[in-house]
Amino acid sequence: MMMVEMTSVPSASLPVTELTDHLRLSSGFADDGSQDAQLESCLRAALAAVEARIGKALFQRGFTWHLNGWSSTECQALPVAPVQSITSIKVITRGGVETVLNPDAYVLRKDTHRPAVEAVSSLPNPSRGGSIEIEMIAGYGSDWNGIPADLRQAVLIQAGELYESRGTSDATIAVGVAVLIEPYRAVRMRGVGG
Repeated sequence: MMMVEMTSVPSASLPVTELTDHLRLSSGFADDGSQDAQLESCLRAALAAVEARIGKALFQRGFTWHLNGWSSTECQALPVAPVQSITSIKVITRGGVETVLNPDAYVLRKDTHRPAVEAVSSLPNPSRGGSIEIEMIAGYGSDWNGIPADLRQAVLIQAGELYESRGTSDATIAVGVAVLIEPYRAVRMRGVGG
């Protein structure tokens, strides 16, 4: 299984000005933009850290997930949330022949933590050596303001920590960030086998 981000967050969508204000870089000085590249880098790293910790995309963008077969022909959980839409599902033979599934054959079950593709009747498995490709749009908001406020604050705090440390710290999640993102983390429960 492999998930690929098909579109990245555009630089213009990153809250460089908000991070500048958060760090108070412009207090008493003219903002000449000389730190913008460093601030953007810190924001991208903070976004990646928060998204990895909660298993959710903050900015809406395209993802493609490749898998060898369904975990169940009735329902397949998706590896990222929140999924806004399924763009396409392809079943691919070992020889590379692609069959696009009719969108009427499945539905997207939207869920805060574990969205899934559910079959109307049954999802077709690929032939031996084949694969499945699911293209989807996932993320909270198409812009910074579409992301929940506590997650925006978590990104700013984490980016600020990264900016202040200039790579000298151990790159852990800041305590304040951990508190803000905790409600977004999926609770994993395992049954006890007998």
